[in-house]
Amino acid sequence: MTQRAELATVIDRLAVDEVITAYAVAVDDGDWTAYRRLFTPDGRADYRSSGGIEGPAPGIADWLAENLALFPMRQHLIVNRRIRFGALDHDTGDTARVRADYLNPMRFTATDTPTPPDLVCGGRYDFGLVRTAEGWRLHRVTVEEKWRSLSAEVTAAPRGGSSGPLS
Repeated sequence: MTQRAELATVIDRLAVDEVITAYAVAVDDGDWTAYRRLFTPDGRADYRSSGGIEGPAPGIADWLAENLALFPMRQHLIVNRRIRFGALDHDTGDTARVRADYLNPMRFTATDTPTPPDLVCGGRYDFGLVRTAEGWRLHRVTVEEKWRSLSAEVTAAPRGGSSGPLS
């Protein structure tokens, strides 16, 4: 590989990594306009493994906006990013695939308890990206939730009551 090709690969890796970071920031900040801009026009996301839906990115953004309103504090930590360039399904252009682990603590809306309860989940993302005229964009995002944990405030059931909002 020539130095020019190696430099181009490094530049692409940095650009792809920036899209993944922008994805986490958009979800955490509730910036659904930015979230939509990260996707190709036919981009899709699949959150079914975490109890969500699958579909076109604009509809997913609307669904996320509604459902994540329960959590005024969100923090996606996307780590162990493995970036591979090449073919993505049937695409023949410049493509990338990123498999990355995540840890996502979220705080529920304040309740009558001294400390609002927390939900923490973890798993793996599978991002498919395509190089477009505007730069790298998400073509698909698949979430594979592997675990979740609720803080004691949510999991401790009051006598005669339910165990909390996610029971």
